Amino acid sequence: MSTPDVLVVGGGTGGYSTALRAAALGLTVVLVERDKVGGTCLHRGCIPSKAMLHAAELVDGIAEARERWGVKATLDDVDWAALTATRDDIVARNHRGVEAHLAHAGVRVVAGTARLTTARSVRVEGVPGQGALDLTARRGVVLATGSRPRTLPGLVPDGSRVVTSDDALFAPGLPDSVLVLGGGAIGVEYASFHRSMGAQVTLVEAADRILPLEDADVSRHLTRALKRRGIDVRTGARLLDAEVRKAGVRARVRTVRGETLAVEACRLLVAVGRTPVTEGLGLSAAGLATDDRGFVAPVDWTRLETAVPGVHVVGDLLPPPSPGLAHASFAEGLLVAETLAGVPSAPVDHAAVPRVTYSSPQTASVGLSEAEARARGHEVDVDTMPLTAVAKGMVHGQGGMVKVVAEKGGGQVWGVHMVGPHVSEMIAESQLIVGWDAHPSDVARHIHPHPTLSEAVGEVFLTLAGRALHQQ
Repeated sequence: MSTPDVLVVGGGTGGYSTALRAAALGLTVVLVERDKVGGTCLHRGCIPSKAMLHAAELVDGIAEARERWGVKATLDDVDWAALTATRDDIVARNHRGVEAHLAHAGVRVVAGTARLTTARSVRVEGVPGQGALDLTARRGVVLATGSRPRTLPGLVPDGSRVVTSDDALFAPGLPDSVLVLGGGAIGVEYASFHRSMGAQVTLVEAADRILPLEDADVSRHLTRALKRRGIDVRTGARLLDAEVRKAGVRARVRTVRGETLAVEACRLLVAVGRTPVTEGLGLSAAGLATDDRGFVAPVDWTRLETAVPGVHVVGDLLPPPSPGLAHASFAEGLLVAETLAGVPSAPVDHAAVPRVTYSSPQTASVGLSEAEARARGHEVDVDTMPLTAVAKGMVHGQGGMVKVVAEKGGGQVWGVHMVGPHVSEMIAESQLIVGWDAHPSDVARHIHPHPTLSEAVGEVFLTLAGRALHQQ
């Protein structure tokens, strides 16, 4: 199959979802991947990190059982080898599942590194048993090469003392102390994990708050919770320099007050964002170029098609408003596959893509923050309810809140924001509320189960609809 209908370059979440949907629509598909299908999310990001965070949740549960509930449990030790073996088994089973799904769908997977030679053709180098292979697509090429962690000048990751999010959980053993640079979702999750595992953690963020892209109340609640857990959160702070030593790293940090803070840690995690992978892709041969941030921007967001007809882009190669999240990549892959098959498909509503940080406590949100809604000229009504105001929130005892931003006078819901235990499992309802342009009264007439954390969501919408029950 040297001339498939669709040629997908990159087998991460955006790439393999494109391939699966295109094949289901009757198109012939070749997917080129130089590493393993599943991409960063499956092998180095979403899945292994959430497996480790679940282990951290179990460790936290032992402490809560002892200190809060009178269950005299103790933690003898963390068997790092057993813990990582379970993580790796979860990843491996998911990997085999993706491979089997692609094979069952009839997608031909070619191992190798692809370089565009024209807008519809690629040369694949390093193909096992073949060396090089030339492929041409009849309908279109889909670029899905993903992203890699950004680094800082002078900090060279070594996989042990200085690590990125790609290798942090694969570094040897559990460190006694960690310095995390970057207070976005990745940095916060890794800070939370290492604190649960007993490390002393310093979290440094250059912006004036952690999770700077989230609602300010989310940042405030999470900062308070992380500090209660003993994490030293430093916002408005910048790394001055770092010296890698035999036993770890010694760094100097400029604090928000202009003071210099010396931090010694066994490990330094650089979590300052990710950058698109386009090196060696041969964009110029196809008449393409990246923007000044390294993204491959589409000219038609309803089709995710570039300035070169027939060349589409999905996943982390896309600039904002695409959020660079795996579940957004799935939706983008579906859209592009359906576009190439000539099937009507609704554009991806990136504003309604839910965002989750899997720290302890978690955060989850969808839609506009209060500040964003006001900046767009909306007059808004806002209601916030602490999770400790509902019985199930008291049971969990982690604090947190639900906040809803809606058009003044009972109008459209612009955003829903949460902090607390398991809010990652609560946000799907709010994604529908925001995505379907619902009003508080639309939600208020539906009954939330009692006692649950989701009750707080129902209570906030009752209040905004003028039917407050437990809120004064």
